[in-house]
Amino acid sequence: MRLTRFTDLALRVLMRLAVERGDLPTTREVAGALDVSYTHAAKVVARLQHMGLVEARRGRGGGLALTAAGRDASVGAVVRELEGPGDVVDCEGTTPCPLRSACLLRGALRQAQEAFFASLDPLTLRELVEAPTGPLLLALSPTPPAD
Repeated sequence: MRLTRFTDLALRVLMRLAVERGDLPTTREVAGALDVSYTHAAKVVARLQHMGLVEARRGRGGGLALTAAGRDASVGAVVRELEGPGDVVDCEGTTPCPLRSACLLRGALRQAQEAFFASLDPLTLRELVEAPTGPLLLALSPTPPAD
């Protein structure tokens, strides 16, 4: 199974925010630290806000912070929510699979997908940022703008 870039970035944003101890970083600063486009990061942050995992404060002293729910979120639950209920393969696409009415593969792939999510369920965001990952995340800093 392969995660979408959106889910990958969402997990990295959550991990970056989980180690923050000083001033709250802005979306632009997090995007710079993770070396991704601001627009993509902004879409991810908006979705994480909608999920109740991230709080964004505007103005002086503002920035991004994890909510209490975000700090203890199950990685499996976050990935399930971001990836959605879709199948691993698209048997009904523009050219439907001729085996779809009697295929055992689709069910086996669904079962494998659920096993993947289930293996992530006990892992929390807090655990993802233990050493050595946490210190590395703190050391990341945006590239200074070119003059």
